[in-house]
Amino acid sequence: MNGKVVMDCVDAAYVSIRQHADEIMVLDQRIGDGDHVFNLIRGLEALRGIRGHIEALDFQPALKLAATKVLSTVGGSSGPLFSSLLLGMSRACSHLNGDPRDYATMYAAGVQAVQDRGKTGKGSKTMMDVLLPVAERFSELADREPSVPVILAELPKEAARGMLATRDMLATKGRASFLGERSLGHIDPGARSSEIMIAAVCERIGQAYR
Repeated sequence: MNGKVVMDCVDAAYVSIRQHADEIMVLDQRIGDGDHVFNLIRGLEALRGIRGHIEALDFQPALKLAATKVLSTVGGSSGPLFSSLLLGMSRACSHLNGDPRDYATMYAAGVQAVQDRGKTGKGSKTMMDVLLPVAERFSELADREPSVPVILAELPKEAARGMLATRDMLATKGRASFLGERSLGHIDPGARSSEIMIAAVCERIGQAYR
């Protein structure tokens, strides 16, 4: 694992987010301010702009550099939150040895950092309704020691379930919370973008196991 892997995942997320940009924008316009996807694209493009620096590093410092770049580039709430995810993961990845449990622990640490930063959890109609269930499912699958391809196939399904569940939630965080009951019936754009990126990253990593 090194900076090349980080950039492979960034590239996969970028391509998929661009493909779904119009959809995410519409979701955000319904319950937010409409700039979520553009902030994400700006951050991912910034990471692609320092590709050489990231790819030259080992995995841990590559994640840390990516976190710093995202924080300084992405506007709104997305910057600090996604930066926290990357930084939290970087702090928990010093002993990776190929065991799925190590990667589950690393991801869970990143998600915990996002939760600590955003002061919210499941049921809030946010990206946490995707990130947390995926972290829990990742740990569950890794503890049962299935094959890596099985894990990579199951995590996007969990992400999709979490994303769809936000449709029936009342927003309690962010701009959407000002809508009250009018936020019901709408998928959260942060949950959708998180689901899209998780699916894209799992697909990219899974290519190595085919």
